[in-house]
Amino acid sequence: MAERLEFTTQEKEETLALYQHIRGQIANSLVEGDEERMRQLMLQALESQQVNRNVFGLNPILLSFQTAQLVVDEIGLRRDGVLAVLLRPNVEQGLLTIDEVRAHFGESVARILHGLQRIQELYQKNPVVESENFRNLLLSFAEDMRVILIMIADRVNLMRQIKESDNADAKHEVSQEAAYLYAPLAHKLGLYKLKSELEDLSLKYLEHDAYYHIKEKLSETKKNRDAYIQRFIQPVSQRLTEAGLNFHIKGRTKSIHSIWQKMKKQKCAFEGVYDLFAIRIILEVRGDGQERREQHRREIMQCWQAFAIVTSMYQPNPKRLRDWISVPKTNGYESLHITVLGPEQKWVEVQIRTERMDEVAERGVAAHWRYKGVKGESGLDDWLTNIRSMLETSDGMEAMDQFKMELYEDEVFVFTPKGDLYKFPKGATVLDFAYHIHSKIGSSCVGARINNKVVTLRQELQSGDQVEIMTSANQKPKQDWLNIAKTSRAKSKIRLALKETQVKEGLFAKETLERKFKNRKVEMDESVMQVLIRKLGFKEVSDFYRRIASGELDVNTVIDRYVEIQQGDQPVTGNNVAESAANFVLENAKLSTLNSQLSDDVLVIDRNLKGIDYQLARCCQPIYGDPVFGFVTISGGIKIHREDCPNAPELKKRFGYRVVRAKWSGKGSSQYSITLRVIGNDDIGIVNNLTSIISKDEKLVLRSINIDSHDGLFSGNLTIMIDDNTRLETLIKKLRTVKGVKQVERL
Repeated sequence: MAERLEFTTQEKEETLALYQHIRGQIANSLVEGDEERMRQLMLQALESQQVNRNVFGLNPILLSFQTAQLVVDEIGLRRDGVLAVLLRPNVEQGLLTIDEVRAHFGESVARILHGLQRIQELYQKNPVVESENFRNLLLSFAEDMRVILIMIADRVNLMRQIKESDNADAKHEVSQEAAYLYAPLAHKLGLYKLKSELEDLSLKYLEHDAYYHIKEKLSETKKNRDAYIQRFIQPVSQRLTEAGLNFHIKGRTKSIHSIWQKMKKQKCAFEGVYDLFAIRIILEVRGDGQERREQHRREIMQCWQAFAIVTSMYQPNPKRLRDWISVPKTNGYESLHITVLGPEQKWVEVQIRTERMDEVAERGVAAHWRYKGVKGESGLDDWLTNIRSMLETSDGMEAMDQFKMELYEDEVFVFTPKGDLYKFPKGATVLDFAYHIHSKIGSSCVGARINNKVVTLRQELQSGDQVEIMTSANQKPKQDWLNIAKTSRAKSKIRLALKETQVKEGLFAKETLERKFKNRKVEMDESVMQVLIRKLGFKEVSDFYRRIASGELDVNTVIDRYVEIQQGDQPVTGNNVAESAANFVLENAKLSTLNSQLSDDVLVIDRNLKGIDYQLARCCQPIYGDPVFGFVTISGGIKIHREDCPNAPELKKRFGYRVVRAKWSGKGSSQYSITLRVIGNDDIGIVNNLTSIISKDEKLVLRSINIDSHDGLFSGNLTIMIDDNTRLETLIKKLRTVKGVKQVERL
């Protein structure tokens, strides 16, 4: 249970100091009555005894003041942003509603708090935060840009305060979110200082030993390092000035997180990191009204001039040269990178670029965060560039106060029940989501549960929805689904599924028609069938069979028309001569008998079965006495299979409508071919013993024997003619008694 909130003396003093500082910074932006209303709400929260310390044991009101100081000093937010931060604990504890905030403090503060509340609800869906989509969903959900800025500042402050906490699990969780979510967001917004702090602090809590190892290494020589950077810069500045170049130089030591990433990537110790020091030379190349091509030529020339000066002073590492001046990166990034061996034999990375190139790298299409590999979205670049510009200009916060996010208005982001996040175009439906997961899921989709509410497959998706697809084995894709789906991916999968369904139905209809032809003893001729299809008004054969499959075209009618065409094309000779009515009745009687045998009655197999073409299947070689079934082939004949035939499950599953029950009639005098597989020790005389048993039985005929020997074992196939399965079982028992025989089985 959370600890009830009571201010300690230290917390009171710190809160009061923070209040005075914040008030001094934003006093000119406050509205009359703001302070008094805030004071009353703070007292109300304390007196209610409903505000509790968080999982780290921290005071949420003090945390809000610390975050407010950060958004004022580091980001530059004023009245609306600060009030939203300070009111957030009251709203989260249910002591204050958004409508009450709107009434007391205005629409802008209410909008920020509403955005913070919506994002809090997103976290309850257990999202996978390590995804670009979740970062973009936060941006689209925030409504007001200040929501994201406050979230970043809040996480930076929390990371600062939890260093003494013993709650390792909670510390690990917030640190992972800082690394995967908030640091990239800060990077996108150009808040590089906060981004580096989040990365360093998350490394400190997630990989404690690595962090302190690097920190100690850096701390050992901080003064020397700073002095070293100055010693490196000073002579370079002098030589560049003498060359008549206008420039400014930035020097820095890379962050602990950056160093650790390089150590892991390069698989080296701290001392093996080449570019521990980074120097950026930014040249100021004036245009003087020149053409763009001439201006660009001058920029390249001066960059190489600076490069020549640096490499003449310090030994370069040619393997570490990166020339993105002559051939810029595909994203437009231009710069010269070289690692040189500076004073005291230390490696220093030097970047050389012009102001224009630096502007492109920092704010343009090749913004620094994208150049480093953080993927961006189309349309996001310009928008984020504008935000960075607002943050860096003196009147930026005034513009920010009026800024309302309209990013991603054409996209929605939705969750799976497991917290995975997917992006869809606005207007996408449940059906699009189902086909995005898997084609089979899409084709069997009957609806979904969105936020635990059952909806149809036509339901449009909204950002933040949690979608669980419902399926049915009886569902099949329908033509009108093409109007429901909005994504090209889903539409193409629906078309493919419809085509596959039509092909299956066409094959089924064709097999049905051929079986009916066979039953009526009508020989199917392809040329006559083509004439019939044309006469029935079909341009495509597939349409003809599809109409049969759907039942719109009666099979018996088709056969009658076929016979009419066939007899109309043949001369009246031979089998086509006119017969008496008595004979015609007799033939009909025979046909009726055949149809009854192929109906739901059992097909009786004996030597006297006439009028039906049947064969014993070679795959399982059934013999008298085996449990069997009949399978109607495409040609109309029937294959008799054993019930335990290896192909039986697939035949019954895929072609159940062609399976006929069957049984044996009187025993008769037929003999059947079967094959036995025998495995045993390769002993002298064992084969003779096997063949001797077979030859002693006058009703058994050994047709062939095939024996292989390997590593002291033999294996062989014996093909035998036999009367029935009873005699077969007796034979197998006898063969198993032969010394050295390990296995006898029927194939």
